[in-house]
Parts: sequence; structure tokens; C-alpha cells
Amino acid sequence: MAPRLKVFTWSDGFHSHPVAVSSRAKALAAWGVEQDLFKSGYAHEVTSGPDYEAALASPGEVLRRGEAIDVGKISRARKPPKPSGPTPAQAAKVKALEADLAALDLAWQAEEAELDEARRVLERNAREATERHEAARAALLRKLAGARKAVGG
Repeated sequence: MAPRLKVFTWSDGFHSHPVAVSSRAKALAAWGVEQDLFKSGYAHEVTSGPDYEAALASPGEVLRRGEAIDVGKISRARKPPKPSGPTPAQAAKVKALEADLAALDLAWQAEEAELDEARRVLERNAREATERHEAARAALLRKLAGARKAVGG
């Protein structure tokens, strides 16, 4: 039973090189290359078209078909359109968002000022409470020392 033939081809940009063989390894050997052209994407399997028909007509033989370009059909590539500016709606949306951002920042500054004031009040209250505690403790320690002295201890 004859092996099932597949048609593989690769192109150097000027010529197409189709060959009908049973495996990719045999195609690479027929082309005389050691680099895996399939892995790099330069070669692929063909399932239809004139290269397919011609390669099946002469299995194992590497064909060479020119990939000529008709210069008369080539035209200059069109320049990409210049990006237009923002639409009025987009510009209005940007302005509105910028205004919202400015309002948010102002509100935060006011809130932050309130928090700073509350922080200062709390720190002052804590400082005053600490001073009262230390004064009361010192007075009690003096009384305790006097009482111990009176007891003889």
C-alpha cells in the first residue's frame, strides 16, 4: 500500500516550492534544509490549488513556481487617516469629569482639614488627661509615703 501523500510548500518570497511527500520530515529533506520551516511558520501543508495539483502529479519532486507581481496592479498604499480630534460630546465629557475631579479634591481638602482639627483636639484632650493622671498619682504617692512613714515602715 502506497503511503498517503500530502503536499507541503514554502516560499522564499520570489518562488513557491511545493512538494508531495508523506511527511514533514521528508518535505524538509526534499527541500534540502535542516531548519524546521514548519515550526518557524515559513512552510505549511496545502490542500488545494494549482500547487497542490502539480505536486501530486510528480510526487517527491520539488517544484518551483514564480510568485511574480504584476507591477501594473500595484498602487501606493493609502496613508492611514489622520486621527480626528475629539467629538464635541467627548470633549464635554472630559470637561465634566475634570470638573468632578476638581470638586472631589476640594471636598477632600475640607474633610482633611476637619480631620486634622479633630486630631488636634483629641491630642490636646489626651495630653490634659495624662497631666491630670500624673498629678493625681504624684499626690497619692506622697500621701502613701507619709502614711507608710507614720506606720513605721
